[in-house]
Amino acid sequence: MAVTNFDEYRDVYVVADTIDDVVHPVTYELIGQARRIAKELGQLVQVMLLGENVQAEAEELVAHGADIVHVFESPLLKYYTTDGYTKVLTDFFEDHKPNILLIGATNNGRDLAPRMSGRMQNGVVADCTILTVDTSEGLVEWTRPALGGNILAEIISPNHRPQMGSVRPNVFKKPERIADSWGRIQLEQFELKPEDIRTKRLDFIPFSKTGYNIQEADIIVAGGRGMGSKENFDKLYEFADAIGGVVGATRPLVEKGWIELPYQVGQTGKTVSPKLYLAFGISGAIQHVSGISGADTIVAINNDPNAEIFQHANYGIVGDCMEVLNDMLAHLK
Repeated sequence: MAVTNFDEYRDVYVVADTIDDVVHPVTYELIGQARRIAKELGQLVQVMLLGENVQAEAEELVAHGADIVHVFESPLLKYYTTDGYTKVLTDFFEDHKPNILLIGATNNGRDLAPRMSGRMQNGVVADCTILTVDTSEGLVEWTRPALGGNILAEIISPNHRPQMGSVRPNVFKKPERIADSWGRIQLEQFELKPEDIRTKRLDFIPFSKTGYNIQEADIIVAGGRGMGSKENFDKLYEFADAIGGVVGATRPLVEKGWIELPYQVGQTGKTVSPKLYLAFGISGAIQHVSGISGADTIVAINNDPNAEIFQHANYGIVGDCMEVLNDMLAHLK
């Protein structure tokens, strides 16, 4: 909500994302960013942890950088519901006033963030990929792709608190675990009744029982329009198998039907953070590179020496994609 006195709004809060009482990796990524922001502002990192039996997870959150973990446990919180989580969190924030609030842009987070934003009467910046701090004003500068990914928009919230944003998974690195980290775990009391929740989980049906999760891969071999044909693109599977990786692609190839949507990398696909990302025939449009910023090493192969992808790569090979691919396969054999 719009406020004039910001003195009572303090600390960087992270809403933990959990699935079956297990913390989602994006939560640790957010704690790393919260730790950095809090250090610059001289504030604390506090984490909101909801579930049925999650106290053991709270210790891991402290070990990764949380100063205080607020634990909310109830059978009604075992599975995420919009009503239940929104009520518990917004009730808590009526008495505790966060300066900054970070939520993972997962399926649950993308549902929760706007609902909390509406209840708390302040805005939320969605799908952020860069977080910076103006220490003189105490403002977070939220950066996110806009206008179809053609520009990066920098957004601030000078008149409302908390400053609130959702952050895409795999954009930031998980902080190192420090076993002797100092932190406090607080088991919170709260009111939540079955009638507060209008929906009920009946079953969980996975999206697909086949294929692979590209967001968990250590090595990704990705192709773009520079591959030329589906026959050429399909050869990437042979190379990926040989080096223990998986195949991904840019949006145009998904639209052509060369590969399924779950394996699209980029702003409108999956954000990935592999140890090695090989980009064959990918130009380097912002829509794609925004999804690979978390990769440890990027190797780009393109016949255009001025391709934008080389500005984001650790190593570059200027040459025909298929010639380079065939040479690599020959060496592996």
